Amino acid sequence: MRALHEEHAAALWSYALRLTGGDRARAEDIVQETLLRAWRQLRNTAEPQGRAWLYTVAKHVAIDGWRSAAARSEVASEAPPELPVADETDRALQGWLVADALAELSDRHREVVLLCFFHGYSVAEAAARLGVAEGTVKSRTHYALRALRIALEERGVVV
Repeated sequence: MRALHEEHAAALWSYALRLTGGDRARAEDIVQETLLRAWRQLRNTAEPQGRAWLYTVAKHVAIDGWRSAAARSEVASEAPPELPVADETDRALQGWLVADALAELSDRHREVVLLCFFHGYSVAEAAARLGVAEGTVKSRTHYALRALRIALEERGVVV
């Protein structure tokens, strides 16, 4: 736990401070809960998660905190806090998470996702480029998206 704290606490605290609109106490609570969840995960798996995963968990902890407070009617009359507009950091984090999840797909599934969703090819165009039937592209896309959804959920992304 000490190693996790030393490596990630400062960066997480800065991020949590932005999420809470400058509320230092809530930011500290978010960091503590995020690091606790990471430590628990380390006990269950041998592979540590990256900082992008920690930022995602921190964002979910912040949102969950607001939701639970609203459910208890402590702040029911308040609007949810404004989360910062997606900036370059958020876009980079999302890009890393998606790239990491895409790397887990098989080559055939990854190439269909890239052609259809990132390059904008239609099913017919993708089928022609790959030299397969359109039905094969549809089938691969279905299974690829299902696998991608699972890979993203494992990284803490709610799809």
